[in-house]
Amino acid sequence: MQRPNFQVRRSRIHGRGLFALSACPARRKLGELGGEIITEREARRRARAAGESIKIVEFGDGTALDATRAGGPFGYVNHSCEPNAFMRRYKGHVEFYALRRVEAGEEVTCDYGETHHEGKLPCRCGSPKCNGRL
Repeated sequence: MQRPNFQVRRSRIHGRGLFALSACPARRKLGELGGEIITEREARRRARAAGESIKIVEFGDGTALDATRAGGPFGYVNHSCEPNAFMRRYKGHVEFYALRRVEAGEEVTCDYGETHHEGKLPCRCGSPKCNGRL
């Protein structure tokens, strides 16, 4: 099966989002987040300076991936409390996989889990299962 194509465009959730141009089956790898490997300490410094829109993923081993400048299209995956994809962090890589079939035209979303916002940022996913905060 051919790998789906994606397009970054305006999102109803937040700013711009990543949309599938073709359908993708469940459990299929969608793609990978690019960026710069930095220390966790530097990641937190950059996050404090960045404000609301942060594209940093910590690995839990003292390192993080900063996708702010070179994240590629997967840097535009928005949060949802009812996601259609999940993020896998492994040995300096951040990969996205479909939780269920992602239809053509559908925005790719994942649950960010714990964030530096510490529940202070309102969630805008619009899901009936929305937790209300990030």
